[in-house]
Amino acid sequence: MTRLATLQSMLRQNGVDAVALGPGPHMAYIADVHPHADERPCLLIATPAGAAILMPELNADEMRRQTDLPFFTWSDATGPQTALAALIQSLGIEKGTKLVQVDETMRADFALLVIEALGQPKTAFAAESVGRMRLSKDEAEKAEILRNAEIDDRAMEAAFAAIRPGVTEREIADAARAVFEEAGATPLFTIVGAGGNGAFPHYATGDQPVAVGDAIVMDIGARSGSFSSDLTRMAFVGTPSEEYLKVHAVVEAAVQAACAAARPGVAAREVDAAARGVITAAGYGPYFTHRTGHGLGLEGHEPPYLTSTSDTILEEGMVFSIEPGIYLQGKFGIRLEEIVILEADGPRIVSRLSRDVFVAPAEA
Repeated sequence: MTRLATLQSMLRQNGVDAVALGPGPHMAYIADVHPHADERPCLLIATPAGAAILMPELNADEMRRQTDLPFFTWSDATGPQTALAALIQSLGIEKGTKLVQVDETMRADFALLVIEALGQPKTAFAAESVGRMRLSKDEAEKAEILRNAEIDDRAMEAAFAAIRPGVTEREIADAARAVFEEAGATPLFTIVGAGGNGAFPHYATGDQPVAVGDAIVMDIGARSGSFSSDLTRMAFVGTPSEEYLKVHAVVEAAVQAACAAARPGVAAREVDAAARGVITAAGYGPYFTHRTGHGLGLEGHEPPYLTSTSDTILEEGMVFSIEPGIYLQGKFGIRLEEIVILEADGPRIVSRLSRDVFVAPAEA
């Protein structure tokens, strides 16, 4: 069964009259269509019995090479309303329809255009259908995630090798980026935070030179094909301090606790609680300032989210990060991140790199 057919069956079972998707991961997942995304309305609308695409005329010839779904085109001179009305009529959707799902990631003006054209129906998010389908990865998707993880490991090793006193954060990041680019992957982020900068979880890598005694957070990822990678490891320039080793051990224990808790059938909040409980018991609870993890797939951050309030029940095939951290302002931050594929007996870690701190030489 194609993904579109699976979606249509889901709509039928759940009493959903239509779903409207904009350019982006939901549309790509369902129809393998990747239109240019700009301010011109472009929509894939599916019902339990059919599907069609609203497409700006200037992109139509190119997009017809990607799909045989029917197109309803419009030009800048005419606007999209007439073409959208024709599309809706072709699918047999009547005004006053009861329930329509809209892509939660598409432009608000696209969503309002659909809602107005359908006579203000009750709305929900496509996360309840397409998003639900995307949660569990198939074997081909897992293979792509593993391939990206291998590239990320090599980039992290290059970052380790670049560390020495006097080198800048940016130069360390550039070493990782070079590996990504050589492998044909597009760098997405190369966070390198030395010393006190590591206490900012989403630090913007700068030109600060690293010094002896610095702890360094390195959070890097890139995209190759349809998927991406995400990995965080720690380095220390010279002999790690006693305080650093103590905190690193707490974060490592939190990773292990989260991995032990992550099983099919377990609520995501229980995994967060396992990691957070270790950090809180060690006296660092206020310094763990973010969720324990996020899903990874067509998007670098997607469901499931491992938060203290998430009721999502974990299932085999889900892919997500486990990344607890402790951030001590003015001193250092420590985050250890693994991407895992959830299997029947627990999480499979995709990285081959140790989570031990990498000790860089104290001499240039």
